[in-house]
Amino acid sequence: MIIKKIGIDLGTQNTLVYVPKRGIVINEPSVVAISKVDKKILSVGLDAKEMLGRTPETIVASRPLKDGVIADYKTTAVMLRYFVNKALGGVHLFRPEVMVAVPAGITSTERRAVIDATIAAGAKAAYIIKEPVVAAIGAGIPIGSPSGHMIVDIGGGTSEMAIISLGGIVASNSVRIGGNRFDLAITEFIRRKYGLAIGDRSAERIKIDIGSALYLNEKLVKDIRGRDVISGLPRTLTINSDDVTEALQGELEGVIRAVKDLLQKTPPELSADIIDKGMIMSGGSSQLRNIDQLLTRATGVPAFIAEDALLCVAKGTGIALENLESYKRSILAMK
Repeated sequence: MIIKKIGIDLGTQNTLVYVPKRGIVINEPSVVAISKVDKKILSVGLDAKEMLGRTPETIVASRPLKDGVIADYKTTAVMLRYFVNKALGGVHLFRPEVMVAVPAGITSTERRAVIDATIAAGAKAAYIIKEPVVAAIGAGIPIGSPSGHMIVDIGGGTSEMAIISLGGIVASNSVRIGGNRFDLAITEFIRRKYGLAIGDRSAERIKIDIGSALYLNEKLVKDIRGRDVISGLPRTLTINSDDVTEALQGELEGVIRAVKDLLQKTPPELSADIIDKGMIMSGGSSQLRNIDQLLTRATGVPAFIAEDALLCVAKGTGIALENLESYKRSILAMK
């Protein structure tokens, strides 16, 4: 099968690749491991993530994206090339057209970096489209209708939210708060309250296993391991979901403020539509327990988690790429 088009959700935490008629073909961590001795790429994706926090001083495993945008251009280009080649498989004669989803608050310089990195990765043509638009498309929202729709996409690096009508963004907001900031908040809370130092991967596991945006009636419990801050020795500790909820309060308040700011900017006619239909939530971090209930309580607008919330942006890029004419008004840039 000749693949001519690829949609990419270039995320801070994970990169997802969508191929028309095949769906999501890659969902791997946005991590690259590099040898400091000769600058060679040792591994990308799942293998590289296994190395995070475990490498000798001659190897560095890192995420080349920060807060949803490129922090390390060369490494991002290498990572993109790896994922594009993996999606194409084996020997390929044609360079594909690639559409990449980017945060709504991206600057023109950051946008240029994404296009250049995509072309450097082997794309024949590169298209850039805003994440809230493709998240809405991937969530099955009819964005072309003359009616207001609200999407809240909470990813690894950013929370993107927009009011969409007639195929375009009427109002939007973007804050650099997401899963990574949630993990950091958990790490700092456990160090401060219990004097235990844990790694990023442990914090992410805690968030997934027992994390909740609201305090639970029946607390979830988890044993965690780390290094005692005072003695420096390994220690095991039991924490519960209340600890995680308390740790996340500051970051969640930042997301709530951004959602409220967007609702205040929404034209009255579209506000009525939003109250009727509610807001749709997508992105990996929207899967935090009870985050939809938290937003409903805070804003008075019903919140619903999209089906396959993690995959909405990637699916949306693929659909938009297959129907370029229909969505050309939403495309930010192309080369």
